[in-house]
Amino acid sequence: MPVLTEAAIARAHPACAADEEAAMPLLPEAEIDARLDAILAARPHQGQDELHRDDGLWLFAYGALMWRPDFPFAERRPATVQGWHRRFCLWQWRFRGTRANPGLMLALDRGGRCRGLVYRLEGSDPRAALRPVWQREMRGRGYAGRWLTALTPEGPVTALAFVADRTGGRYAGRLSEAEAAHRIAAACGHIGPNALYLLNTARACEALGLRDRHLRVLQGLVAQRLAAQQPDT
Repeated sequence: MPVLTEAAIARAHPACAADEEAAMPLLPEAEIDARLDAILAARPHQGQDELHRDDGLWLFAYGALMWRPDFPFAERRPATVQGWHRRFCLWQWRFRGTRANPGLMLALDRGGRCRGLVYRLEGSDPRAALRPVWQREMRGRGYAGRWLTALTPEGPVTALAFVADRTGGRYAGRLSEAEAAHRIAAACGHIGPNALYLLNTARACEALGLRDRHLRVLQGLVAQRLAAQQPDT
């Protein structure tokens, strides 16, 4: 059975697509800031009990934030959230996809559980610490912020997570893994192939000893599709 590799992805997508800004309009900065203020206002009260002790702002990571956090953090722990699972369920018409060949991005969707990481952000100003990653994740109109209980080896923490916005136009619903693999294999945007995002996330999970059936199955299906695209030699 073919294995998903960087080389196989590069053969299938030797060049990136041109950027089309109109393909996925971004959220205006003013609305990004308004939503940031609202999620911080909704942050659960930080008391003295174990669950809500005041030990800083935590962020739950389950996808690209595991392998490309791009923000300073004071601490990192393995963590699990209940009632949510990682799934390729957001259309991606830009960045790692196009309108002609839309890709898919991961989000937390309802049901099950998800193992990932929590980061404790650096700094005494929660808004300043969160603003860069909030802008990065929210600008594409695909996610909603949600405060979740994350279970860690040192005890539970309240963490902010980016979950699928089921009311938004990017929500793809529960696609079959065959359909998701077809989209991921075919999609490539101006920052690179969708399949590379899948591979990097799977590798991050494997490095942490996290077994994720959804990612494992998709890797195999995407590898098969990429191999089928190659001419016989």
